[in-house]
Amino acid sequence: MSDRPPVIWSIAGTDSGGGAGLAADQRMADAFGVHLGSVVAAITAQNSQRITHIAPVGSQRLDVQLAALEEDMPPAVVKTGLLGTVEHIERVAAWIDRLRSRAPVALVVDPVLAASTGASFATGDSLRAYRELLLPRTTVLTPNRSEAARLLGEEAEVPVMAQRLQAMGVPTVCIKGGDNADDSGLSLDWLSSPNADGWLASERIATPHNHGTGCSFATAVASAMALGFVSADAAVLAKMATTHALVHGYAAGAGAGPVRARPGFASLPERLPRMSWSASPMFMPRKPAPPRRALGLYAIVDSADRLAAVLDAGVRTVQLRIKTPADANDAWHEGLREQIGRSIAACRAVDAELFVNDHWQLALQLGARGLHLGQEDLAALTDHERHELTHGGIALGISSHSLWELCRAATMNPRYVACGPVWPTLTKAMPWRPQGTHNLGWWCDMSPAPVVAIGGILDTSLAHEAARCGADGVCIVRGIGEDAAHTVPAFEAAIESGKRMPRIARHSELPHPSL
Repeated sequence: MSDRPPVIWSIAGTDSGGGAGLAADQRMADAFGVHLGSVVAAITAQNSQRITHIAPVGSQRLDVQLAALEEDMPPAVVKTGLLGTVEHIERVAAWIDRLRSRAPVALVVDPVLAASTGASFATGDSLRAYRELLLPRTTVLTPNRSEAARLLGEEAEVPVMAQRLQAMGVPTVCIKGGDNADDSGLSLDWLSSPNADGWLASERIATPHNHGTGCSFATAVASAMALGFVSADAAVLAKMATTHALVHGYAAGAGAGPVRARPGFASLPERLPRMSWSASPMFMPRKPAPPRRALGLYAIVDSADRLAAVLDAGVRTVQLRIKTPADANDAWHEGLREQIGRSIAACRAVDAELFVNDHWQLALQLGARGLHLGQEDLAALTDHERHELTHGGIALGISSHSLWELCRAATMNPRYVACGPVWPTLTKAMPWRPQGTHNLGWWCDMSPAPVVAIGGILDTSLAHEAARCGADGVCIVRGIGEDAAHTVPAFEAAIESGKRMPRIARHSELPHPSL
């Protein structure tokens, strides 16, 4: 396996003041540990207060730079910033086709149409070239709100603009909102992607030193995608990295200073954004959860009888997971009611925590105190229903398999967040790669709630490893077997032993891609 970092290209402008353009791109690529090929499309004379001159390079000079890189350092991702002429846009489109004829290449477009000082870089012809040539080839588009409106030719609600840009051939659109302050104290970016749509929210950083923010965000997306992350997870990491860069911005002249991308952004829980479930930006405030008992061995059972057996064996965290069959009738539903009711009573009798999977309305009718819901189940609810679950005093467990799912779970004030599958599992078919101990450890460090490890934990050695990663609870499904009285003590001993040992070290600051 090669130890070379992935290569990305940035086709953008220089900034003689060292703030934006290729200078910002280089800092962000370094923060992600990827290699940046810098292709100069325009030379700008500028400082922290104004731009005095812009000189696009000739198309031949653009071509020779790209040809030299293609020969020796072909890209996984190409990112564009300032493109000085219509001919530049035409050449970039042709180069993307050429590169893609040989290997998959993602294209991240930061449509730099104006400077933060107000200078315009775009004409009607260049806007037309963006729409007709570049957007249909773009993988991720990262405009701010005014740039999105200029590309569309009209202003609209941000989610609507994102949908219209997607209709022009762009799979993923992230409309940045950092330059639109309101009284929420949040920096809100709208993400529309094949994986998820929603607002990404981080605390707004009060600083005048924000030069190069847009360049940094787009390069962060490109860097994350080069490392194998899908666009939604890449946007999460870009949000984290750009917020971190804003925190470390500094004055370099009399005007707005540059942001400073640097490593460390992916190890700070306060950098993890939250993500809304809909176009309504509903976010729980960040506050520490009250201390609660450790979840420990978390048994998942499919009947009230199995639940009684694991309770008798000493388990005090249980999930009742009864899947609805395709031919479910009234008799089946009546049986389900009886199973949930018996399980609630049995857990209350021994002060065990019960999480009813899926059947949340019936469970609440019967007095359940805990629910476990998957992301698809929660996404299918209305904003009002999610608000009721969040504020109704229910202990809520939420599945998560990716970064954007973790960000969504953070808005629901969960009792725990499940991270999985940690190891390959046959319990159910899913598209996710195993998280492994590295990602489980990252989840435990970054999650706003206790983490439960789930997936493929079939024996005590794996339960021990999961506990050593910092998991508050360890889910056992098939591993309990038929004789819970025999298997449960061994699993509990393995979990307790793992929690007493030093944490398993993670291999790197960043998580691994899971999809």
